[in-house]
Amino acid sequence: MKYTSINRGFPAGNPIANIFVIIVGALAIGASVILGFFAFVIVGGILLVMAAVIGLRVWWFKRQLRGQMPPVSENIRKPTSGVIEGEYQVVADDREDE
Repeated sequence: MKYTSINRGFPAGNPIANIFVIIVGALAIGASVILGFFAFVIVGGILLVMAAVIGLRVWWFKRQLRGQMPPVSENIRKPTSGVIEGEYQVVADDREDE
């Protein structure tokens, strides 16, 4: 009858097998940490480049819009009164005549 370790679940009678399992497990964990770090760096780099491209594009678009806008006169910037003058025309009157 084989005895197993209560905590580990692998045969406790063979110390060479136990050492081999520990070494392979440590290597697997180390490889996972290293690959995870490099994946994080690569994804972070891609996101950083994309953010820079989008930011540059928005800056360029705003710069182009600023060049196309007509200059604003002083009267429009500082209104002299609270009255807005203009003409209007009633297109359709939806009210019921009483």
